[in-house]
Amino acid sequence: MHTTSTTTTVTTPAAASSATRSLLLQLAAGAALGMVVLYGVAFAESPLLHNAAHDVRHVTVKPCH
Repeated sequence: MHTTSTTTTVTTPAAASSATRSLLLQLAAGAALGMVVLYGVAFAESPLLHNAAHDVRHVTVKPCH
């Protein structure tokens, strides 16, 4: 005995707009956090943090100087 069920999701334009805004907000927050971490580490006074970021740039084959 095998049963199948089908689920259909109906998306309203308002729900799609809300989802798009939520996605854009998440992307902006992620980008802002990334910039804070990047500049926080790049200009850190601690040589350990700065050298760690420097080594990551070399590992990912990105120019550093």
